[in-house]
Amino acid sequence: MRYGVAIDLGTSGYRAQKVDLDTKEIKRTVITLRNPLPGANVMDHMDFAIHYGQELAHGLSVNAVKNLLQTLDVQSGELDRLSICGNPIQLSIFQGISIEDLAYAGERKKKKYNIQEQNRNARIISSSEISGFEEFNCEIVVPPAIKHEVGADALALIIKSGMLNSDKISIATDYGTNAEMALKVKDIIYTGSAAAGPALEGQQIKHGTLASPFAISDFEFEDGALRNYVLNEEMKPDPGDLVDPKTGEILEEGQIKAKGITGTGVIALIEKALGHGLVELPRIKTPDELIHLQNKITFSERDLKEAGKAIGAIRAGHITLCAAAGIELTDIDTAYMAGAAGTYMDAEKAQKIGLIPYSTGKIAQLGNTSLAVAREILLSEERLWELQDIANQIIGTHIMFATAPEFRDVYVLELAYWEEGMPFKMFKKYLKKKGLPSLDDPINNPVVDKRVERDIPVLGEEGLYVLERVGTYMTMVVDCPECRKCIKVCPNEAITIDEENRVMISTDLCEGAHCQKCIRACPPDKFNWENLEVFKPPQPQK
Repeated sequence: MRYGVAIDLGTSGYRAQKVDLDTKEIKRTVITLRNPLPGANVMDHMDFAIHYGQELAHGLSVNAVKNLLQTLDVQSGELDRLSICGNPIQLSIFQGISIEDLAYAGERKKKKYNIQEQNRNARIISSSEISGFEEFNCEIVVPPAIKHEVGADALALIIKSGMLNSDKISIATDYGTNAEMALKVKDIIYTGSAAAGPALEGQQIKHGTLASPFAISDFEFEDGALRNYVLNEEMKPDPGDLVDPKTGEILEEGQIKAKGITGTGVIALIEKALGHGLVELPRIKTPDELIHLQNKITFSERDLKEAGKAIGAIRAGHITLCAAAGIELTDIDTAYMAGAAGTYMDAEKAQKIGLIPYSTGKIAQLGNTSLAVAREILLSEERLWELQDIANQIIGTHIMFATAPEFRDVYVLELAYWEEGMPFKMFKKYLKKKGLPSLDDPINNPVVDKRVERDIPVLGEEGLYVLERVGTYMTMVVDCPECRKCIKVCPNEAITIDEENRVMISTDLCEGAHCQKCIRACPPDKFNWENLEVFKPPQPQK
C-alpha cells in the first residue's frame, strides 16, 4: 500500500486522514480533542514557544503528529506523502520555522530586534528537513499563505467557500479558536483573525468538549422542557433526554447518553435560554444559577461569560472588517461558515445571537475547509501550485485586530453587553456614536445551504478514531521538598512526579500562559519551566 496522510493542524486540535494514494480513497480519520501545546488558544501557544523555546514547541507538535500516524496505523515505510494545513503559527512550529515575525505586530519592534519575515510560500520538502521526523522518509506538502499573517487555513476558507467566483459582498468565518474571517468587497479581500478563545470549540466551558461522539450539540424547547441532542458515533445528532432546565429532572429518557457539551451546543443553549427567559444577561434565572442538562451536565454564569467573550470577539471582527471596507453589515449578501463549530451549530440560532450578521439572508455551511485543502494537495501537486497562483493574485488587506481601534471600541461594548448586561439598544447607540457599522435586528428564516452534514464528510471505511489524550509530555527532574504544591494547584491534573522526582506535564491538559499556577506556587529555582524538555518514550528494542 502507498499511503498519504492529510492533517489539519488546528489550534484546538489536530484532524488527520489516511488516504490510499493509488485509489485516492480515505481509509481512516483520527481527531484529537486538544492541541499538544500548553494553552487553549493561539496566543497561549505563541507565548509558550517564544518564552520557552520554539524547539520545545516543535518537538511537541512533531510527537503529536507521530501519535496520529500510529493511530492511523501508518508505518514509517508505508508513508509516501504527508500534507499539512493550518494557521501560520501552527504550520511554522511544526516545520521549525521562526514565528518571531508573527509574534510582533509593530514594524518598529521588528526593526529594533532585526526580525525578518519568513517565506511561507507553497513548498514540497523532504521529511529529513523536519527535526524529529527523519525516520519517515516521505514528502511533506505545505500550502501557501496569502500574507505572512493570513495563512493556509484562511486561503482554504476563501477558496472552498466559492466567494472568489461571486460579485456579491460576502463574509466567510472559521468558527474556531482563532476565528479567521474574510470579507470580499469587489476585488478586495479584507482578512482578520479574532482570538475568540476556545469556548466555541467547547473548551474553557466546565463540561465542554470538542465535537466528538456523545457530546451535546443542540437543544430545543418542548413545553417548557429542554430537549438535548447528542452526537452519535457517526457524528450525527440523536434525541437525548428531555430535562427540566431548572432542576435537572429527567422528564423523558432519550436514545443516547452524553459526556459533555460542544461549542455548538453552547450557542444553541444560549439562544434558547435567552428566548425562553432562562437567561437575562449576565444572569441565569434559575434557583441555583445553573442550567441543567442531561447526565448531570450543567451550564453556569461563568460559562455564559466565556461564551459571550467568544461571540463578542467574532461580532467585533465582522464590524471591524466592514469598517475597513467602508460598508455596512446590511450590505453583506452571503455568510459562509467553516470549521466544526460552523458545521454543527444551527445557523439560524447562531445568527440570532450575533455570530452571523443579522441582515444576511444567505448562509452556507462548509465543513472543515482546512482538512479538505490538505487532502487536495496531498493528491495533486498541480493543485498545490494552483493555490500559490491564487494566493499571489488575491488583493489582500489584512486588519490586525490587536492594533485596530475599531475592534477595541466594539469589543469593549461586547464585554459590557455580555458581562455587565448593557441593553442592546444602548449597544447600538454607542456604535452609532463611534461612527461604526450599525446592528439591525435579526431577520427571520434566512436561506441556509448546509453543504455537509459533518465537518469531516467522509471518515473512511475504517471509521473515526478519537484520541481523548494527545499523548505528549514535557519533563524535568526537580530537587524540591515533598510538598507537591505544583500537583495540588494544577486545575486539570496535568502534573505528576515519580519517585525519582521526575516531573511529567501532560501538555494537552496544561493551560499554559492562561494559568501558570504551578510556576507561582513553587520556588523558581526548584520548579523552572526553562528546564523542561520534550519527553521521548523509550524505543522498543528490536
